[in-house]
Amino acid sequence: MDTERRRALRSAIARNDGSDVVSALADLEIDKYLQLAGDGLLMAVAQQADGARRLTEQCAARLRERFWDGDEELAAELEAALGTTPASTLAVLPVDLDEIADVLDASPSDGGVIDLTTGDVWTRSMIDDTDEVDDEQPDFDDDTRWLYVAADGPGEGYRDMADFVAAIDDPDIADRLAMAIDGKGAFRRFRDLLQRWEQVEDDWYRFSDERRRGRARSWLASVGYRPKPPEPTAGP
Repeated sequence: MDTERRRALRSAIARNDGSDVVSALADLEIDKYLQLAGDGLLMAVAQQADGARRLTEQCAARLRERFWDGDEELAAELEAALGTTPASTLAVLPVDLDEIADVLDASPSDGGVIDLTTGDVWTRSMIDDTDEVDDEQPDFDDDTRWLYVAADGPGEGYRDMADFVAAIDDPDIADRLAMAIDGKGAFRRFRDLLQRWEQVEDDWYRFSDERRRGRARSWLASVGYRPKPPEPTAGP
């Protein structure tokens, strides 16, 4: 299952191991993991891992062909890492794209903030908890330190489900999932029904992860930032 191979790629990125990123991508269809693969390849190129440049060129080209939210921004970073285009003018912020995606997908009444000094993402519930227990809570109105993230609500997530269902080859599965996302409670019904088909469920979580990371990257670029790539490891 791709789940295990995706975990191997994520693990290599978390360990800041460019060589293992390249190895993990050898077992994956890179076209299905362009956002995640691109982040790993930025590290692998910086570490001059064997095979990284070829994969990076391929990933950048595929991103520009696919052109989902965030793909153009990541392609530009990859090309700059290869030295084929000028470096990005966006400020670097050590932030987790998955955490930004969680805030963007939250209810419009929620939202959150990013600490520009650390890259930490604070959700509305975290801010509220701090207000209740800390007499010296941070000044979240200080825009020199805090970057506000407005939540978009479930609309983009619903569009992801609809686009995913439309691309399913099996007409019976596609019809059943299309009915599941019709009306109130669509997200719960969709997730529950997916559990009947292990491969389709795995495909969905991979697809959703790509969309969410891309939207987070695109939003970050729109406010003048890009995620900080992992630091290259020291040589022997």
